Order: sequence, then structure tokens, then C-alpha cells
Amino acid sequence: MSRVQVDEGSEGQRLDNFLIKLLKGVPKTHVYRVIRSGEVRVNRGRAAADTRLMLGDEVRVPPVRTSEHAADSSDEATVPAREFPIVFEDEHLIAVDKPAGVAVHGGSGVSFGVIEQLRRARPEAKFLELVHRLDKETSGLLLIAKKRSALLALQEQFRQRETGKTYAALVLGIWPASKKVIDVALHKFLSPGGERRVRAVDADDADGRRSITLVKVVQAYASHTLLDVTIKTGRTHQIRVHLLHEGHPIVGDDKYGDFDANRALSRGAAVPRLRFGRMFLHARRLKFRHPASGEVIELQSPLPPECVALLQALTPRLMSGTPTP
Repeated sequence: MSRVQVDEGSEGQRLDNFLIKLLKGVPKTHVYRVIRSGEVRVNRGRAAADTRLMLGDEVRVPPVRTSEHAADSSDEATVPAREFPIVFEDEHLIAVDKPAGVAVHGGSGVSFGVIEQLRRARPEAKFLELVHRLDKETSGLLLIAKKRSALLALQEQFRQRETGKTYAALVLGIWPASKKVIDVALHKFLSPGGERRVRAVDADDADGRRSITLVKVVQAYASHTLLDVTIKTGRTHQIRVHLLHEGHPIVGDDKYGDFDANRALSRGAAVPRLRFGRMFLHARRLKFRHPASGEVIELQSPLPPECVALLQALTPRLMSGTPTP
């Protein structure tokens, strides 16, 4: 058993990323297993994979086997180099347009994600870290820091809710235009199969965390509604569970959606001559202050072509706005 103190170079990192770098040659699946089992402790307490480490934290690391062979055959060796569409980049940060179906990082059954592929594509980069995350099934704007100072400054903005994040979501049914705020607590748990899930709970439930989502109708269709969704809190699966709680699951959501409707849409049975096989949730707008200059930056990402094609195939019900291009 070893104990490692978090220094300035590791401050602000997620626990899983910290251990993956520390335990070179150990498969990521094993790293996540020892975290879930509670063998890894932060300041003598259990910690989740996404725990952010602070300067001076003590991380207890269980003994693990490493070898040159393990290092050579590690997950890192199989990560393909890949660049992603750049929306903004300077010496402090990168904003990419993440495609649906690509995880932001490896772990929990995923060998690699955006950050690992980007690091392979840019071997000269001394520092590349995710500022925040998007679900694998969600497309759109994703921030990556190129300096530790930028990472800490941007993450603090997210913690203090100083950023503006707006998503385009297509849901089943007709969303009532009067429903503009969802203030429902959420509880994160593991299913019997070890899958991370979230459910809505009563406000007085001790396990729940207050979660606030703002909703605006953009366009209503015969049996769907296109929404602009802005989150005031950043809980896991917040938008997906909040919209489901209101009786309007997101189209194509394979965890919280209407599975029969999703199947019909993916097979081309719901909309003639069109197959739609992803979740319709897209991070289309991101507003934040530049970590160095303090300038307010607002980035936009247009809807992916497959989402535009689906909207064009639906029958408008009433015009309450113009679909996001």
C-alpha cells in the first residue's frame, strides 16, 4: 500500500486520470475496478472516479502488478490518433465539436475517448485535460485545457455556474410551452449490473441533489418537440432524466428513452426513407470567460446533418420559433 500526496501538477485532476498516469502499464479496467471496490482512498475516505483532487490530498493506492510487457500491451498502445473539428483554439484551450457515439475519455468498458485520441494526435502537447464532459451519446461543444492554469480557472467557472450551456433536444410528445423550469432532485446509483444510472427523487430525499433545468420550446411537430435546454446545475444525465420525468423522453435515448419508438426510428419504420440511430441531444452553445484574458466567449455548434434531416422529415405542428440550423 502506498500513499501519494497531490502536488501542483496534479491539482484539479480526476481521480481516475491521476491513477492511470501514476500506474502506467496497469489496464484501465483494473484502475476503475479498484476505485469502485473502495481500495483507493482519498484523505482516508472512499472516492469516485470523477472526484477532483485538491492540492495536498492524500491518495492511498493499493499494490498492483506492473511489468514492461503490461506497459507494452496497455490500452494506450491501441489508441488511434484522431483530431476532432475545432471550433476555437489558442494557447490556453481547445473547443472541439464532439460527434455522437464517441466517449470523452476511456473507462467503464470504453478503451479510449476524445482526450486519449487527441493526446495521441498531438504527442508534442505537454498538457491536455478535459474541462468538463459530455455523455458518449451526446454531440457538440467540448472544452479541453492546454494549461493547468486554464483547467483550474475553467473548472471553477463550471462549479460556480458562471458558464452558459444550451443543448438542442428533440423529445417525444408535445411539450407544454408554459413548462419552462424543472427543479427536481436527482440521485445517482449503480444498477445491479454495475451500470451508472440516475433517477428523479423527492426534494426531501437525503440521497437527492437539487438539479435545475430551463426549457424553451423552439418548434413543435405532430408528435415531437424541439427544445432549447439550459442547465443551471451539472448533474450526471440531468437533461435526460429531467425530460423523462416530465413525460417527454429524448428521441433515441437508449437508457431513459422510449425503446419501442427508438427501435422504429432506427429501422426507418417511424419516418419514411429515414433511419435515425442516435440520441437527439446536442450541446449547441457554450458561453464562458477566457481563463487568461477574462473575455466573454460564446461558441456555437450547428446541428449535425442527421439531426437536421430528421427535423426536415417531421411535420411542423405550430411555429413557436425556428429550428436551430
